[in-house]
Amino acid sequence: MNLKSKVFLIFLSFIPFCIMAQLPIVKDGKTQARIVVNQADSTDLQAANLMQDFVKRISGTEMSIVSNNSKLKKGDILIGNFQLPLKGFEQSAIKEDGFFLSTEDGYIRIIAGEGKGTIYGVVTLLEDYLGVRYYAENLPMFATSKNIVIPEIINKVDNPSFRYRQTQAYSIKDPIYKLWHRLEEPKEVFAGNLWVHTFNSILPAAKYSKSNPEYYAFINGERRPGTASQWCLTNPEVFEIVSVQIDSIFKANPDKKIISVSQNDSQNHCQCDNCKAIDERESSPSGTLIYFINKLAERFPDKEFSTLAYLYSVAPPKYIKPLPNVNIMLCDIDCYREVTLTENPSGQTFVRDMQGWSKISNNIFVWDYGINFDNYVSPFPNFHILKPNMNLFKKNNATMHFSQIGGVKGTDFSELRSYLVAKLLWNTEADTETIIKSFLNDYYGEAAAPYLYQYIKLREGALIGSNKPLWIYDTPITHKNGMLNTPMMKRYQILFDEAEKAVADSPEFLNRVREARLPIQYAELEIARTEPIENIEELKSKLNAFRKTAKELNVIYLNERNNTIEDYCDLYEQRNLPKEKKSLAHNAKITFITPPSPPYDKIGDTALTDGLYGGATFNESWVGWISKDAEFIIDLGQVKEIETIEFDFLHQLGAWILLPKSVTCKTSIDNKEFVLMGHKDIPEDRDTEVKFVNVPIKSDQKIKARYIQVKIESLGLCPPWHYGVGFPAWFFVDEVSVY
Repeated sequence: MNLKSKVFLIFLSFIPFCIMAQLPIVKDGKTQARIVVNQADSTDLQAANLMQDFVKRISGTEMSIVSNNSKLKKGDILIGNFQLPLKGFEQSAIKEDGFFLSTEDGYIRIIAGEGKGTIYGVVTLLEDYLGVRYYAENLPMFATSKNIVIPEIINKVDNPSFRYRQTQAYSIKDPIYKLWHRLEEPKEVFAGNLWVHTFNSILPAAKYSKSNPEYYAFINGERRPGTASQWCLTNPEVFEIVSVQIDSIFKANPDKKIISVSQNDSQNHCQCDNCKAIDERESSPSGTLIYFINKLAERFPDKEFSTLAYLYSVAPPKYIKPLPNVNIMLCDIDCYREVTLTENPSGQTFVRDMQGWSKISNNIFVWDYGINFDNYVSPFPNFHILKPNMNLFKKNNATMHFSQIGGVKGTDFSELRSYLVAKLLWNTEADTETIIKSFLNDYYGEAAAPYLYQYIKLREGALIGSNKPLWIYDTPITHKNGMLNTPMMKRYQILFDEAEKAVADSPEFLNRVREARLPIQYAELEIARTEPIENIEELKSKLNAFRKTAKELNVIYLNERNNTIEDYCDLYEQRNLPKEKKSLAHNAKITFITPPSPPYDKIGDTALTDGLYGGATFNESWVGWISKDAEFIIDLGQVKEIETIEFDFLHQLGAWILLPKSVTCKTSIDNKEFVLMGHKDIPEDRDTEVKFVNVPIKSDQKIKARYIQVKIESLGLCPPWHYGVGFPAWFFVDEVSVY
């Protein structure tokens, strides 16, 4: 995009030569310099092409690219290490992906070490000295000019804070955006694209679970083979067969030096006598992992092995130490995000574990989470913790970093979050306030930016002041008495009204502001369904506005399970808007024979019959049981004629919430003698999407009853195909409706 804005290029154009010596690149629309590169080096040539491309976009003039064998001229842009040796410069000062940028001797020099440093040097030249910005997918911003100059005062080495930098920004589909922000993807680094949760890929349960169940975790008294089961890490046969697999993978990927051999995405580590003995000695289940991975590292000393410290394996082992070629991928998934990791108990526990790892390893990869998995399109104010947390990681020997932020369009300030995180991944000391303000000015327009900045700061203060945690499986309902309370929501809406009004004459800026507003609209809808609806038409209008805006702006997905906003809106109408037919059990008394499981028992007395339906996040409005049957009696208050009883279940595999086996209903007039009304077996569902599953029990004729006895049969343990294989399964029910 060719957008005229206040950029450094314009500023430089008005500085007299007598104040700042300059090297002219383009003058009056004519090139004054060439790009000199070793064209046999693909990385350096890519850097040269990037420079040529943007000089042409800015000036309309194409610079020539010539071979490094050409005779050099003052003012040429020299890209690559053909310039070495260079007097007064030590290449050892450049780390992986770093670069040296200099203009002091009349040439514009970019020199790199290992990696893509020359490309990143060109990006720095374009960004810091020519004023180019690249804010989102296919969205470069710059001012056009027939004159381009570079100041002859540059002399710096720039190295990244982390040698590997990864985000989940949707914009990395654009190859220039990805290069511009110095981001990498696992497939570029890890052999066979084996990156996290690789046990089943290396040792497929489909191939080995029936013939060799002893390869898999011993849980609750037996071997539990399955796609989500962990390995028995002390079984020597497992080590040998995995070694053969690893060897073949590296041979098929001779250009790769690192592979991930890491636990499946589940909690079910092996508890056989041998594994248990190691883990107890090491005071952590990470003991068997490091024991196993160290053996691989010894078998393949010229390779690097990455393994997860995740969920059950976050705590470091007490005695055993990872070998230098063992990479620890440390995950802070259980931490809250409203304050920095050093400021709340969940974060402090993680910090202690991280410090423990840093004492025994200099090869740590931190996986940090800055995303609401259950509600992408929901306010998630965590900008204030990004920089201090990254500095904490770096201080504790993290050399690689994955910041898992909003990966789809429409998440809370997705483009700003991606931009800011990328800047910090390269330099953890970057000025976040300057970056945020600059981005808001250019991306949303200078007229709208102050209102959006005020919104960001207002909700940040409201979150911290509320003392409510910010969770990666959060729901707006958690914050309805905190940062999303009624007075705060009114202020947010006023700020967005003003921001939209300020850029009303610019459709591009206006649409970006409207997209930034979607999380507040979504929060308003979610909070509204938790209370009796007073104005149905007003709520319908808000729902339609949310649906319409999301559709217009191509904002599709609501959560990590790929539930869509369109489906959400349809379900909202069906589930939450008042129905013509009212349940005969509305506000009926519930007596539990088998009470719900904590902490999902607190609202059990009212939630099942209050007429308000739970949402996609399990920790609000739902009543749950773990690994046991549910039994309760509904008292309708008086004898009524009934035909149908409907149960609303939550299906959310990622949270170990599975559908129960069956539902049985019996009816009674006197609460003494009960007669079977119906029984229904519930089919297994392996779909990863979050679902609301309606299970009806129907009678062929009307039944007179006051009391309904319900039994919901638990699945017991999670099945072999599920992440929680061998561990207790949950089921959740919300509304029980009687008609």
